[in-house]
Amino acid sequence: MNALVKAETRALSAMTEPELIDVLQSSLYPGANPNSIKMVMGYCRAAGLDPMQKPVHIVPMWDKNTKSMRDVVMPGVNLYRTQAMRSGECAGVSEPEFGDDVVGKVGGVDITYPRWCRVTVKRRLPTGEVVDFTAREFWLENYATAGKDSSAPNAMWKKRPYGQIAKCAEAQALRKAFPEIAAQPTAEEMEGKSMHVQDGPELIDGAAWTDALRAQAEAAASGGSHAYAAFWKGLAASVRNELVKTAEHAGFKAASLQADEARTVDAPAKPAAQPQPATKTFEEVMTMLCQATTEVALYVAGNWINAISDPDQAEMLNSKFDERLAEIRGVQ
Repeated sequence: MNALVKAETRALSAMTEPELIDVLQSSLYPGANPNSIKMVMGYCRAAGLDPMQKPVHIVPMWDKNTKSMRDVVMPGVNLYRTQAMRSGECAGVSEPEFGDDVVGKVGGVDITYPRWCRVTVKRRLPTGEVVDFTAREFWLENYATAGKDSSAPNAMWKKRPYGQIAKCAEAQALRKAFPEIAAQPTAEEMEGKSMHVQDGPELIDGAAWTDALRAQAEAAASGGSHAYAAFWKGLAASVRNELVKTAEHAGFKAASLQADEARTVDAPAKPAAQPQPATKTFEEVMTMLCQATTEVALYVAGNWINAISDPDQAEMLNSKFDERLAEIRGVQ
């Protein structure tokens, strides 16, 4: 774990757990359930993050199964920014570009909002090539409602219709560019949404982690992603099913990726890639999608779909992208 990560964990060791819960509950997470704050602390402890910087958020969401509100721990877009920069491969993020203004009523509320927002994240691949990953998000598909029985935008989306959709577009672009560190929806995207237990955005209470199991996981994560994967596969299926959605499992996975990065910092640079053609054919993009074996390779291929002008061909490529993404994540 690098010096920056170590420095960010000081808040966890400088105070006792009850003291830290009290501080977080009275400042960063006012009114939050203590158990939800414990989930935040578990996530931060495992991932080497400072909870006082609020890398994750506690989002109240309507649970369709229990017919009640429940707290869900989710990363903020700023955490994705931090992780992307720490990778050493983020080559910049574009200013948000907005579509035409729409003036009208949403849920009976008069509002002016942009039809869509587009953000591009640049990633420098190991070959030296810089690839653009662009995401376009539509305002009506993302805005948070004022309540579970309302279709009107909440106060924040009424006050900042441009700023909020820009965060959503940036989060999506960061996920496309860095799928290994950014997969879960952000708090900005999920605020005001309903959830179903099968949606899987939440991190549940990590009480099932014993001290011995936690120590084994931490040791495995320090050895990198392959070591942690071996540890995880060595657990009984019943144990994995119980722990797979916990905050600590997500944190240990993040820590294992950071360990991988730390070992490759001093690796010799590879020669720059040869210039690539400005566009690709439908057949070339389909071949890239079919041959991709990692999420990064798949998203590099998927980035070429925007260059396909035929809408039917683009739709076929998007369907293949979704199919391959499910396959690759199933293997991982």
